[in-house]
Amino acid sequence: MRVVFTRIATQELEDAVRFYELKYAGLGCRFKEEVRKAALRVAEYPKAWSIEQGEVRKCLLHKFP
Repeated sequence: MRVVFTRIATQELEDAVRFYELKYAGLGCRFKEEVRKAALRVAEYPKAWSIEQGEVRKCLLHKFP
């Protein structure tokens, strides 16, 4: 399976990276890496995540709320 981020999701990710970088240097990079790892898990196990709505599933990050 291939994970695709919409334009809006990509913008939200970049906004979150900037937010975390303002809080602590390097934290934005750690956040982006956690998102990357989560996307790899989703690609490998697409049905493992709880259904949010319809066919949309939710994968929570381990280290970030």
